[in-house]
Amino acid sequence: MESSEMSTSSPLAARMRIFPIIQAPMAGVATPELAAAVSNAGGLGSLGIGASSVVQARQMIERTRELTTRPFNVNVFCHEPALRDEGREAAWLEHLKPLFQECGADLPTSLDEIYKSFVDDDEAFEMLLETRPAVVSFHFGLPTVEQVRALQDANIYTLATATSLDEAMQIQQRGIDAIVAQGIEAGGHRGIFNPDAVDEQLSTSVLVRLLVEKLDLPIIAAGGIMDGQGIKAALELGAAAAQLGTAFILCPESAANEGYRSSLKSERAAVTRLTSTLSGRPARGILNRFIDHADLATGVEPAAYPVAYDAAKQLNAAAARLGSHEFAAHWAGQGALMARELTADELMRQLIREWQAGE
Repeated sequence: MESSEMSTSSPLAARMRIFPIIQAPMAGVATPELAAAVSNAGGLGSLGIGASSVVQARQMIERTRELTTRPFNVNVFCHEPALRDEGREAAWLEHLKPLFQECGADLPTSLDEIYKSFVDDDEAFEMLLETRPAVVSFHFGLPTVEQVRALQDANIYTLATATSLDEAMQIQQRGIDAIVAQGIEAGGHRGIFNPDAVDEQLSTSVLVRLLVEKLDLPIIAAGGIMDGQGIKAALELGAAAAQLGTAFILCPESAANEGYRSSLKSERAAVTRLTSTLSGRPARGILNRFIDHADLATGVEPAAYPVAYDAAKQLNAAAARLGSHEFAAHWAGQGALMARELTADELMRQLIREWQAGE
């Protein structure tokens, strides 16, 4: 895509020399092939490395570089370490016991904190300084001031997710370059800093307008955006770009398995639910038997994030061996029914055509 064809209507798009379209990081689903295809088509492709080891993350970044010379984003998790509670974890496993029995699997005797926070991961931080992706983004919270400055000194553009004005103000005060305004419609994990805090659950449109009105940083709209008309609407609200996740899951370049794809292509995609039961943090996914069962817990709370995720993943692995996908995390936003099965390049071209048609 020639730079002369790009839209430079915002400082962010101008700096990156991209159309104002960002593919959401989607840890576990986004691949180097997907990120590179989006970037090569003129958007900003993204990798989510929060669920990867540092070695795996480096390999993903290097592979993406083999496939594109254009900018791409690398996303990390900045969650607080889990507060371990043996009683709470045992009670949660007991609530899930019937599902493990149904899958012919033994109930786990213990759970692990399977993901390390970037805030405490010096090795991951140093790896990013060495590999220097064009963009690094933060989810679930913020890195230290020193980490932000070091990344920016390495000429890395920084983004962070906000679900509220208060979080956005913290992002601006931390010196981060731009804000991803994540509305309640969004699929996957909410970037809320404190999952125990009151969540106003603002829609994408309300949140974008609020942040555009109150803050000086570029605002990226995220949540429920599936087509070019949605991108256009986000830009008209004052967003500097739109971030789409669910829209890219059916691309052959994504890592979504056949069960995930079948679910997203079926009528089941019409019903998504925001739940903490799968991972211990609020996340929106297609309703399935795990969510139905887990949400019925009375007086029992899921284990802390990401400890609860360990239980869900062990259950899903047992079910998958029996050919069942009823216990998988099929993250999807409220626009899931509009997902299209196109290559990433074809989808990007279609998104650009739809957006520009109303310009």
